[in-house]
Amino acid sequence: MTLFQILMLGASAFFAFKVYEHIQTLKDPSASPHGDSSSSQFDPEVLVQRADEEFEAGNMQKAFDLLKEANAKRAQDSDVLFKMGYILQQLEQNEEALGYYKEALEMDKENEFIHNAIASIYRAKGEFVSARMHLSASLALDNKNAATYYNYGNLLVDMKHLNEAKEMYKTALEINPDFKEAQDELEKLG
Repeated sequence: MTLFQILMLGASAFFAFKVYEHIQTLKDPSASPHGDSSSSQFDPEVLVQRADEEFEAGNMQKAFDLLKEANAKRAQDSDVLFKMGYILQQLEQNEEALGYYKEALEMDKENEFIHNAIASIYRAKGEFVSARMHLSASLALDNKNAATYYNYGNLLVDMKHLNEAKEMYKTALEINPDFKEAQDELEKLG
């Protein structure tokens, strides 16, 4: 599994969780952040929910447009900016995605997923020092995420730091012994 696939899996899980959270508030109107169940279809929360649904259906551009509208109505929401960046990354608009990720990170410096996403773009651009910095920041926030160690190992392979890469893959496997991709990469390195 590539760094891109790991990030895509993480972002999909994040989106699914946000959809689940929102569905829970729909089932219990008193759980709505506004205390009522008469939300307008133009409320930022409703727009984000619709964007999540469009994303799950594979309608990336529609999802992005809905998130952009939600961001215009309620700016400075790191989750919305992260989702916008992620969708742009899926559409291979990495420079624009990086801008949204950086904005999201300014608001939520403690978000390991944003650091991982930024590292992914920097790695793809060959900016290994920047990618390494963000992966290190992600590990400082959560040192029990096997995917981050795996991604770090992949970066270190690109950097030709093979012994360090082996250690990252081994750590990923210590955390998640069933992490087949990490096992495969470790075996490639001998």
